[in-house]
Formats: sequence, C-alpha cells, structure tokens
Amino acid sequence: MTAPAFPSLAARPGGARRLAGTATLLRFSLRRDRVMIPVWVAVNALMVLSMPNTLKSLYATPAERAELLGQVAGNTSLRAMVGPVFGDSLGALTAWRVGVYAGALAAVTSLLVVVRHTRDEEESGRQELLSSGMVGRRAPLTAALLAAAVANTALGLLIAAGLAGQGASGAAALGLAVAGTGMVFATTTAIAAQLTESARAARGLGAAVLCAAFVLRAAGDSASADGSSVWTWASPLGWLEELRAYAGERWWVLLLFAAAVVVQGWVAYALAGRRDVGMGFLPARPGPAEGGLGTAGALAWRLHRGGVLGWSAGFFLAGAVYGSMTDGAADLVGGNEKAREIFERMGGQSALTDAFLAALVGMLGLVASLYIVSSVLRLSGEETSGRAEPVLAGAVGRLRWAAGHLLIAFGGSALIMLLAGLGFAVGYGREILPILGSCLLQVAAVWVIGGIAVLLYGVLPRGAVAAWAVAGAVLLIGWIGPALDVPRAVLDLSPFGHLPKLPGGHMEWAPVGVLLALAVVLVAGGLAGLRRRDLTT
Repeated sequence: MTAPAFPSLAARPGGARRLAGTATLLRFSLRRDRVMIPVWVAVNALMVLSMPNTLKSLYATPAERAELLGQVAGNTSLRAMVGPVFGDSLGALTAWRVGVYAGALAAVTSLLVVVRHTRDEEESGRQELLSSGMVGRRAPLTAALLAAAVANTALGLLIAAGLAGQGASGAAALGLAVAGTGMVFATTTAIAAQLTESARAARGLGAAVLCAAFVLRAAGDSASADGSSVWTWASPLGWLEELRAYAGERWWVLLLFAAAVVVQGWVAYALAGRRDVGMGFLPARPGPAEGGLGTAGALAWRLHRGGVLGWSAGFFLAGAVYGSMTDGAADLVGGNEKAREIFERMGGQSALTDAFLAALVGMLGLVASLYIVSSVLRLSGEETSGRAEPVLAGAVGRLRWAAGHLLIAFGGSALIMLLAGLGFAVGYGREILPILGSCLLQVAAVWVIGGIAVLLYGVLPRGAVAAWAVAGAVLLIGWIGPALDVPRAVLDLSPFGHLPKLPGGHMEWAPVGVLLALAVVLVAGGLAGLRRRDLTT
C-alpha cells in the first residue's frame, strides 16, 4: 500500500505541529480498515435491528410481555447475563436483550482499531518511519481515536435510524449509549497502548478491562432488579443500561460517557507525550537467555500463553454461568411456542432443556472461532513486524515455525471448548458426558474457520485480515439466523450449521468427518502457499 504524503510543518504553532498529518493518517487508517470496520459495524447493527421483529413474534401480547418482566425480575442468573428490563415496549425489550452485548461488541471493535493504528504500528517499525517525516507527535494517537470514532458514529447512526420506528427518542438514546460505550473503551485502549510495549499486551490489557466491566455489571444486575447496585454504576456497560432507552430516558447518564472519554483521552495524550516511540511505561519482562526457548514451539507457546490462559478462564466461567441458567430455561420460555421454535432451530428438535444446552454450546463455539482467527493471524503479525525473519534465518524451516503457532491455535481451541464443557458440568451438574461431547464437536467447525485463516495468510498474506470478515459472517449467521428464520441454505453457509445438535439429537459422524477433512485441506493449502511465497514486511 502506498505510504501517505504529508504537508510541510514549517511556520506552524506548537499545538498544530503536534497534530500535523492527522487528517492524512486518518484517511490512511480508514483505507486499511475498509473491510474490518464495515464488517464489525454491520454485524453489530444487524444484531440490534433484527431484534424488534423477533421479540414481536415471541411476545405479541401485553400479557406475555408482563409475564416476561416478572420472570426476569425473579431470575438472578438471567439478569447477570442480559441485565434488568425496565419496560414492556418492543423498544425497551430490544434495549434489554441486546444493549449490553452491542456495547461490548462496539468496545471490541474500538479495541482492535486503536491497537492496530498505535501499538501495532510502533511494534512493526512503521510508526518510527512516519515520525521521521512531517508527522506530529500526537497525530498517530489522534488518527486512531478518530478512526474508532468513525466506526462508533456509524454504528450509533445505524441503530438510531433503524429503531426510529419504535420511538425516535429511545432509538437515539440506545444509539448514543452503544457508541459512547465504544468510545469509552477506545480511550481505555489508548491508555493501554501507552503503558505496554507490545500490541499483544495492549489488547490483553484492554480485553481484561472489558471483562472486568462485564463482571461488575453482571454482579450488580444479579444483586438488584432495578439497576440500583453500586457495581452496576461502576461499569460503562452498566451506564448503557442506566440510560434506560425506551423507558424514560435518563439523558444525564451520557455525561458519564463524555467525562470518561475526556479524562481517559487526556491521560492517554499525557502518557504519549512522555515516552519514546516503541517504549512503554510497563516494560516487557526479559525472557530466559537459554533453555526455555530452545525450539520454535516453545517460542510460540511463550507468545500465545497469555491469550490461551485468558480464553480458557473465560470459557470455563461462561460454561459455569450458562450451566446455572439451564434449569430456568423452561420457566423462561413457558408456553411460548415461538421461543421454543427458535431454541429448536438453534439446538435441534429435542426436549427444551437439551435444545437450550445445545444452543448455548453452539454460541460458545461461534465465539471460539474468534480465538482461532486471532491466534492464526499471530503468524502474520510476527512476519510483518520482522520478528519472524531472524527465527527463520537459523535452522528453523517455515513449516516448523508455522506449526508451533498452529498447534497452539488449533489445540487451544479444543482446550477452551473442553473447559467450557467442564464449566457446564459445574454449573448444571447433569448430562456431563453428552455436554462435553457437544462442546468438543464444535471444534470441527472452529477448525474450518481456522483453516480459512491459514489459507488466507499463506496465499494472500496482505488479505489475511479478511479472516475476521469470515468469522464475523459466521457469527452473524449463527446468532441472528435462527431468530429470523432464514432459509436453511443460508444457515448451511456456516460450518456450524452442519454439526449434530447435541445433547438430545442424533449423532452423525459423516458431517464431522467432512468438516475435519476440509480443515486439513485448508491448512495444507495455506502452508503450501507459505512455502512458495516471499516473506512480507
């Protein structure tokens, strides 16, 4: 990609000089993210905008909605996962059902964008090259935050416009809340990018803050049905709920988002002005000089271990929480045939509890596809940053180097799904072996997504980021498709659509074998492409 050209800095005042080149860098950033940002925004917006029609078919009468409100108020596990509900209109139910998750997804998008255009650029050496030209000291950070602002603004406008039919005021409130949540975590990530010396650590620190915010909100919502808990107010995801879109909007809550963005932005700029390019305030811990990193596989494990441990803990906790919700599935659905049909489309034609379990396991499988894509694309990061070249200059072949990373990516996906199954065993306590088997079956589809990422990296290294678009599309089909009752042909575009629905369904080994074979072919094609092409820098 052609490097951007910058105007002269001559005769500019100090403030303008520090921001010189921001507009050009912003255009450059948006051009690089012309696939990633639209995909993430589209997935998030479609998840929100599809919900009113789904809820209308599920709870068509005021009596059914009133019953739902009573069930939510009395179900602490459900409040922990989704939050309290403050109204019985379709708009209020939409904000309750997807508001927190839309905010969390906006936060993830902001995290990826900000790290990609700050710490990733410094780690690869590109930022130092640009800074030697006509680029202000604060221009890269400003451009990254503006790119995140563009993504969040587009998302907020889509939500506000799409839900305007349910009430313009509530639609604007929900759109602003989701966009505000994204910007809060954009500035949080900006601080993380100043503190750490690596993009991996910056992403990990940002993700840890997001997880902490979700846990605080969940703890507060489970403790109180009216959102009054101090733990809910301690989380930006809780602020999204407290704005109460479609339920007597509290517009003053937007001041919390604005204050957090301003304060965190100021801290990020202050830290950026007090460090050198490529350095951080939390220096990387020096590794062992000998022994521990004697092989390519050991080096790969050293690079991936933080992510593997974090995902493992998260999936075990998610399995435990989901398992504890299972006993209340029948009470929540009650006699609602539409809700039963959705769970059966997601979890198979079986007893309601089994269908509910199969649907939850399938959702975790979809999330596991994000893990395997991020782990496979670590190869691309090592290559473009120049760290792979010294390794390959020694007695390490390309296939052996890649095998170390892929073993952890593919083995790690199996590990986190196994731990999710153990979490279900802790939370639910019954049908342990069938649930474990169901979790491990998801690995076949997850490996197909990982195989696509390997193929893109090996054959089209500059287009490897498109693997995120594939994962996003699969996520969209799996989460929204059953609720919208899309044609079977669309659901079959996802590898998860071909898996047996367990527990409760019939085991079919043929589709599992086909998916595993397809994953092997995709990985082999990617490795063959890696052997035959030049390294990129």
